[in-house]
Amino acid sequence: MALPCPPFAPTKVQFVRRLLAILIPGLLLITACGGSPATTATPEPTSQSAGEVAKLDSLKVSDNGDKKAPGLEFNKPLDVTQPTIKMVSDGTGDKVKAGQVAQITYIAVDGKDGKTLEDTFPTGSQPVELNDQLKTGSAVLYNALVGAKVGADIAFAVPGTAASAEAAATSSQLVVFKITGVKDAVKPLAKPEGDTVTPPAGLPTVKVDDKGIPQISVDGAKAPQALVSQDLIKGKGAAVKETDTLTVNYVGVTLADGKKFDSSYDKGQTASFALNGVIKGWTQGLAGKTVGSRVLLVIPKSLAYGDAAAAQGQPTGDLVFVVDILGAQ
Repeated sequence: MALPCPPFAPTKVQFVRRLLAILIPGLLLITACGGSPATTATPEPTSQSAGEVAKLDSLKVSDNGDKKAPGLEFNKPLDVTQPTIKMVSDGTGDKVKAGQVAQITYIAVDGKDGKTLEDTFPTGSQPVELNDQLKTGSAVLYNALVGAKVGADIAFAVPGTAASAEAAATSSQLVVFKITGVKDAVKPLAKPEGDTVTPPAGLPTVKVDDKGIPQISVDGAKAPQALVSQDLIKGKGAAVKETDTLTVNYVGVTLADGKKFDSSYDKGQTASFALNGVIKGWTQGLAGKTVGSRVLLVIPKSLAYGDAAAAQGQPTGDLVFVVDILGAQ
Protein backbone atom coordinates (compact mmCIF):
# COMPACT_ATOMS: atom_id res chain seq x y z
CA MET A 1 0.00 0.00 0.00
CA ALA A 2 1.33 3.44 -0.88
CA LEU A 3 0.74 5.68 2.08
CA PRO A 4 -0.49 9.19 1.31
CA CYS A 5 1.70 10.64 4.04
CA PRO A 6 4.29 10.74 5.33
CA PRO A 7 6.52 8.99 2.76
CA PHE A 8 9.09 8.14 5.43
CA ALA A 9 6.90 5.30 6.74
CA PRO A 10 8.60 1.90 6.98
CA THR A 11 8.31 -0.95 4.53
CA LYS A 12 6.49 -2.95 7.22
CA VAL A 13 3.68 -0.63 8.21
CA GLN A 14 1.84 -1.31 11.44
CA PHE A 15 -1.43 -0.57 13.18
CA VAL A 16 -4.50 1.32 11.97
CA ARG A 17 -2.30 3.13 9.43
CA ARG A 18 -2.38 0.20 6.98
CA LEU A 19 -5.64 -1.64 7.38
CA LEU A 20 -8.19 1.11 7.82
CA ALA A 21 -6.72 3.25 5.08
CA ILE A 22 -7.60 0.35 2.78
CA LEU A 23 -10.97 -0.45 4.30
CA ILE A 24 -12.27 3.09 4.63
CA PRO A 25 -11.01 5.40 1.87
CA GLY A 26 -10.53 8.93 3.10
CA LEU A 27 -10.43 7.97 6.77
CA LEU A 28 -7.76 9.88 8.66
CA LEU A 29 -6.63 8.36 11.94
CA ILE A 30 -3.13 8.29 13.27
CA THR A 31 -1.85 8.73 9.74
CA ALA A 32 -3.51 12.11 9.36
CA CYS A 33 -1.33 14.75 7.72
CA GLY A 34 -1.77 18.16 9.22
CA GLY A 35 -2.61 19.40 12.67
CA SER A 36 -5.90 18.20 14.08
CA PRO A 37 -8.30 21.05 14.75
CA ALA A 38 -10.17 20.87 18.01
CA THR A 39 -13.75 19.83 17.56
CA THR A 40 -16.60 21.74 19.13
CA ALA A 41 -19.11 18.94 18.67
CA THR A 42 -21.26 18.10 21.68
CA PRO A 43 -20.19 14.71 23.07
CA GLU A 44 -22.71 12.00 22.32
CA PRO A 45 -24.02 10.43 25.54
CA THR A 46 -23.72 6.85 24.27
CA SER A 47 -21.93 4.88 21.59
CA GLN A 48 -24.01 4.59 18.43
CA SER A 49 -24.41 1.46 16.30
CA ALA A 50 -25.09 1.75 12.57
CA GLY A 51 -25.59 -0.28 9.42
CA GLU A 52 -26.70 -3.90 9.18
CA VAL A 53 -26.34 -4.43 12.92
CA ALA A 54 -28.29 -7.71 13.02
CA LYS A 55 -25.54 -9.37 10.97
CA LEU A 56 -23.20 -8.93 13.94
CA ASP A 57 -25.60 -10.51 16.45
CA SER A 58 -23.80 -13.87 16.29
CA LEU A 59 -20.42 -12.33 17.16
CA LYS A 60 -18.91 -13.37 20.49
CA VAL A 61 -15.67 -11.85 21.77
CA SER A 62 -13.68 -13.72 24.44
CA ASP A 63 -10.82 -12.14 26.37
CA ASN A 64 -7.45 -13.94 26.08
CA GLY A 65 -5.49 -11.72 28.46
CA ASP A 66 -3.04 -8.86 28.12
CA LYS A 67 -1.21 -8.41 24.79
CA LYS A 68 -3.29 -11.17 23.18
CA ALA A 69 -6.09 -10.71 20.68
CA PRO A 70 -9.53 -11.82 21.83
CA GLY A 71 -11.14 -14.92 20.41
CA LEU A 72 -13.84 -14.22 17.82
CA GLU A 73 -16.76 -16.46 17.01
CA PHE A 74 -19.36 -15.51 14.39
CA ASN A 75 -21.53 -17.05 11.71
CA LYS A 76 -19.56 -17.37 8.47
CA PRO A 77 -19.51 -16.06 5.90
CA LEU A 78 -20.12 -12.54 7.20
CA ASP A 79 -21.33 -10.39 4.34
CA VAL A 80 -22.33 -6.74 4.71
CA THR A 81 -23.22 -4.24 2.00
CA GLN A 82 -22.44 -1.10 4.00
CA PRO A 83 -20.10 -0.12 6.85
CA THR A 84 -21.64 -1.67 9.95
CA ILE A 85 -20.66 -1.06 13.54
CA LYS A 86 -21.90 -2.41 16.84
CA MET A 87 -20.97 -2.22 20.50
CA VAL A 88 -20.25 -5.81 21.52
CA SER A 89 -19.64 -4.98 25.16
CA ASP A 90 -19.14 -1.64 26.86
CA GLY A 91 -16.29 -1.00 29.27
CA THR A 92 -16.33 0.14 32.86
CA GLY A 93 -13.78 2.95 32.59
CA ASP A 94 -14.01 6.62 31.66
CA LYS A 95 -16.40 7.63 28.91
CA VAL A 96 -14.80 8.77 25.65
CA LYS A 97 -15.67 12.34 24.68
CA ALA A 98 -15.50 14.24 21.40
CA GLY A 99 -12.16 15.97 20.95
CA GLN A 100 -10.29 13.49 23.12
CA VAL A 101 -7.72 10.91 22.07
CA ALA A 102 -8.78 7.28 22.44
CA GLN A 103 -6.19 4.53 22.75
CA ILE A 104 -7.27 1.51 20.75
CA THR A 105 -5.98 -1.87 19.66
CA TYR A 106 -7.67 -4.20 17.21
CA ILE A 107 -7.82 -7.49 15.36
CA ALA A 108 -9.04 -7.70 11.77
CA VAL A 109 -10.26 -10.90 10.15
CA ASP A 110 -11.66 -12.05 6.84
CA GLY A 111 -15.44 -12.28 7.07
CA LYS A 112 -15.53 -15.33 4.83
CA ASP A 113 -13.30 -17.69 6.82
CA GLY A 114 -12.25 -15.78 9.96
CA LYS A 115 -8.58 -15.73 8.96
CA THR A 116 -6.58 -13.05 10.78
CA LEU A 117 -5.54 -10.17 8.52
CA GLU A 118 -3.93 -7.95 11.14
CA ASP A 119 -3.46 -8.06 14.90
CA THR A 120 -2.13 -5.09 16.89
CA PHE A 121 -2.69 -6.52 20.37
CA PRO A 122 0.91 -7.79 20.79
CA THR A 123 2.37 -4.40 19.85
CA GLY A 124 0.18 -2.20 22.02
CA SER A 125 -2.43 0.52 21.69
CA GLN A 126 -2.40 3.39 19.25
CA PRO A 127 -4.07 6.81 19.56
CA VAL A 128 -7.08 7.92 17.52
CA GLU A 129 -8.06 11.57 17.86
CA LEU A 130 -11.82 12.03 17.87
CA ASN A 131 -11.79 15.18 15.81
CA ASP A 132 -13.67 16.60 12.85
CA GLN A 133 -11.35 14.81 10.41
CA LEU A 134 -12.43 11.44 11.76
CA LYS A 135 -16.06 12.51 11.94
CA THR A 136 -15.95 13.49 8.26
CA GLY A 137 -13.91 10.46 7.17
CA SER A 138 -16.04 7.87 8.96
CA ALA A 139 -19.02 9.12 10.93
CA VAL A 140 -20.03 5.57 11.91
CA LEU A 141 -16.68 4.92 13.56
CA TYR A 142 -16.59 8.34 15.22
CA ASN A 143 -20.10 7.94 16.62
CA ALA A 144 -19.33 4.47 17.94
CA LEU A 145 -16.15 5.53 19.76
CA VAL A 146 -17.57 8.74 21.22
CA GLY A 147 -19.72 7.79 24.18
CA ALA A 148 -18.15 4.37 24.68
CA LYS A 149 -16.22 3.58 27.85
CA VAL A 150 -12.64 2.45 28.29
CA GLY A 151 -12.57 -1.34 28.02
CA ALA A 152 -15.29 -1.50 25.36
CA ASP A 153 -15.18 -3.97 22.47
CA ILE A 154 -16.59 -2.53 19.24
CA ALA A 155 -17.13 -4.56 16.06
CA PHE A 156 -16.80 -2.88 12.67
CA ALA A 157 -17.67 -4.78 9.47
CA VAL A 158 -16.71 -3.38 6.07
CA PRO A 159 -18.06 -4.56 2.69
CA GLY A 160 -15.86 -6.48 0.31
CA THR A 161 -14.96 -5.25 -3.15
CA ALA A 162 -15.80 -6.62 -6.58
CA ALA A 163 -13.11 -7.89 -8.90
CA SER A 164 -11.63 -5.44 -11.37
CA ALA A 165 -8.92 -5.36 -13.99
CA GLU A 166 -6.49 -4.13 -11.33
CA ALA A 167 -7.43 -6.21 -8.30
CA ALA A 168 -9.10 -9.42 -7.24
CA ALA A 169 -12.39 -9.46 -5.35
CA THR A 170 -12.27 -9.32 -1.55
CA SER A 171 -14.78 -10.53 1.01
CA SER A 172 -16.25 -8.45 3.81
CA GLN A 173 -13.85 -7.79 6.65
CA LEU A 174 -14.41 -7.59 10.38
CA VAL A 175 -12.43 -5.40 12.76
CA VAL A 176 -12.89 -5.66 16.53
CA PHE A 177 -11.53 -2.70 18.47
CA LYS A 178 -10.81 -2.53 22.17
CA ILE A 179 -10.62 0.91 23.79
CA THR A 180 -7.72 0.72 26.23
CA GLY A 181 -7.55 4.33 27.40
CA VAL A 182 -8.55 7.93 26.77
CA LYS A 183 -6.99 11.33 27.36
CA ASP A 184 -7.49 14.95 26.38
CA ALA A 185 -5.89 16.08 23.12
CA VAL A 186 -2.99 18.53 23.32
CA LYS A 187 -2.75 21.26 20.70
CA PRO A 188 0.59 21.10 18.82
CA LEU A 189 3.02 24.03 18.80
CA ALA A 190 3.18 26.23 15.72
CA LYS A 191 7.00 26.10 15.64
CA PRO A 192 9.88 24.77 17.75
CA GLU A 193 10.36 26.53 21.07
CA GLY A 194 13.36 26.23 23.37
CA ASP A 195 17.07 26.94 23.73
CA THR A 196 19.36 27.11 20.70
CA VAL A 197 22.11 24.48 20.68
CA THR A 198 25.40 24.76 18.76
CA PRO A 199 26.11 21.39 17.12
CA PRO A 200 29.63 19.93 16.87
CA ALA A 201 31.68 20.42 13.70
CA GLY A 202 31.54 17.89 10.91
CA LEU A 203 27.77 17.46 10.75
CA PRO A 204 25.48 18.72 7.98
CA THR A 205 24.69 22.38 8.57
CA VAL A 206 21.24 23.91 8.85
CA LYS A 207 20.10 27.45 8.12
CA VAL A 208 16.58 28.84 8.16
CA ASP A 209 15.29 30.80 5.17
CA ASP A 210 13.09 33.90 5.30
CA LYS A 211 10.00 31.67 5.49
CA GLY A 212 11.30 29.84 8.55
CA ILE A 213 12.01 26.63 6.61
CA PRO A 214 15.21 24.71 7.46
CA GLN A 215 17.72 24.44 4.62
CA ILE A 216 20.21 21.57 4.89
CA SER A 217 23.77 21.60 3.47
CA VAL A 218 25.78 18.35 3.43
CA ASP A 219 29.04 19.97 2.29
CA GLY A 220 31.94 18.40 4.20
CA ALA A 221 29.71 15.96 6.09
CA LYS A 222 30.96 12.38 6.26
CA ALA A 223 28.98 9.16 6.14
CA PRO A 224 27.82 8.30 9.67
CA GLN A 225 29.23 5.27 11.47
CA ALA A 226 26.18 5.33 13.72
CA LEU A 227 22.95 7.27 14.10
CA VAL A 228 23.40 10.97 14.91
CA SER A 229 20.58 12.70 16.78
CA GLN A 230 21.60 16.27 17.51
CA ASP A 231 19.41 18.97 19.06
CA LEU A 232 19.51 22.28 17.21
CA ILE A 233 16.81 23.67 19.49
CA LYS A 234 16.26 21.99 22.85
CA GLY A 235 12.54 22.06 23.62
CA LYS A 236 11.18 22.36 27.14
CA GLY A 237 8.17 20.10 26.70
CA ALA A 238 7.58 16.49 27.65
CA ALA A 239 10.03 13.79 26.65
CA VAL A 240 8.94 11.71 23.66
CA LYS A 241 8.24 8.00 24.15
CA GLU A 242 8.51 5.37 21.42
CA THR A 243 4.80 4.68 21.82
CA ASP A 244 3.82 8.32 21.24
CA THR A 245 2.18 9.76 18.17
CA LEU A 246 4.09 12.86 17.09
CA THR A 247 3.09 15.98 15.19
CA VAL A 248 6.10 17.33 13.28
CA ASN A 249 7.44 19.46 10.50
CA TYR A 250 10.44 17.99 8.69
CA VAL A 251 12.82 18.23 5.75
CA GLY A 252 14.75 15.23 4.38
CA VAL A 253 17.75 15.12 2.03
CA THR A 254 20.14 12.42 0.86
CA LEU A 255 23.59 12.66 2.43
CA ALA A 256 25.41 11.76 -0.79
CA ASP A 257 24.29 14.82 -2.74
CA GLY A 258 22.09 16.92 -0.45
CA LYS A 259 19.09 16.48 -2.73
CA LYS A 260 15.77 17.08 -0.97
CA PHE A 261 13.42 14.13 -1.33
CA ASP A 262 10.68 15.08 1.10
CA SER A 263 9.39 17.99 3.15
CA SER A 264 6.22 18.63 5.11
CA TYR A 265 6.72 22.31 4.33
CA ASP A 266 6.28 21.57 0.63
CA LYS A 267 2.93 19.95 1.45
CA GLY A 268 1.85 23.00 3.44
CA GLN A 269 0.92 21.01 6.55
CA THR A 270 2.41 19.17 9.48
CA ALA A 271 2.57 15.37 9.63
CA SER A 272 1.35 13.07 12.40
CA PHE A 273 2.56 9.49 12.87
CA ALA A 274 3.19 6.78 15.41
CA LEU A 275 6.87 6.88 16.35
CA ASN A 276 7.08 3.09 16.53
CA GLY A 277 5.68 2.86 12.98
CA VAL A 278 8.44 4.66 11.03
CA ILE A 279 12.02 3.93 10.02
CA LYS A 280 14.39 2.93 12.81
CA GLY A 281 16.43 6.10 12.48
CA TRP A 282 13.39 8.17 13.39
CA THR A 283 12.25 5.89 16.19
CA GLN A 284 15.66 5.69 17.82
CA GLY A 285 16.64 9.27 17.07
CA LEU A 286 13.51 11.01 18.34
CA ALA A 287 12.63 8.87 21.37
CA GLY A 288 13.76 10.76 24.47
CA LYS A 289 13.78 14.14 22.73
CA THR A 290 11.47 16.83 24.06
CA VAL A 291 8.47 18.57 22.55
CA GLY A 292 9.51 21.91 21.11
CA SER A 293 12.85 20.58 19.87
CA ARG A 294 14.39 20.89 16.42
CA VAL A 295 16.47 17.77 15.82
CA LEU A 296 19.10 17.01 13.18
CA LEU A 297 19.11 13.31 12.28
CA VAL A 298 21.96 11.78 10.28
CA ILE A 299 20.78 8.27 9.56
CA PRO A 300 22.95 5.45 8.21
CA LYS A 301 21.30 3.42 5.47
CA SER A 302 20.96 0.43 7.81
CA LEU A 303 18.43 2.46 9.85
CA ALA A 304 16.72 4.05 6.85
CA TYR A 305 14.44 2.55 4.20
CA GLY A 306 16.25 -0.69 3.49
CA ASP A 307 17.09 -2.58 0.33
CA ALA A 308 13.61 -2.25 -1.16
CA ALA A 309 13.63 1.54 -0.98
CA ALA A 310 14.20 2.28 -4.66
CA ALA A 311 11.40 -0.02 -5.79
CA GLN A 312 9.02 1.81 -3.47
CA GLY A 313 10.06 5.25 -4.63
CA GLN A 314 12.07 5.97 -1.49
CA PRO A 315 15.70 7.11 -1.29
CA THR A 316 18.55 4.69 -0.72
CA GLY A 317 21.72 5.29 1.25
CA ASP A 318 22.38 7.57 4.21
CA LEU A 319 19.81 10.26 4.97
CA VAL A 320 19.65 13.62 6.75
CA PHE A 321 16.50 15.03 8.34
CA VAL A 322 15.66 18.13 10.31
CA VAL A 323 12.61 17.41 12.44
CA ASP A 324 10.61 19.91 14.50
CA ILE A 325 8.74 18.08 17.30
CA LEU A 326 5.56 20.11 17.71
CA GLY A 327 3.44 17.70 19.74
CA ALA A 328 3.37 14.23 21.27
CA GLN A 329 0.53 12.19 22.71
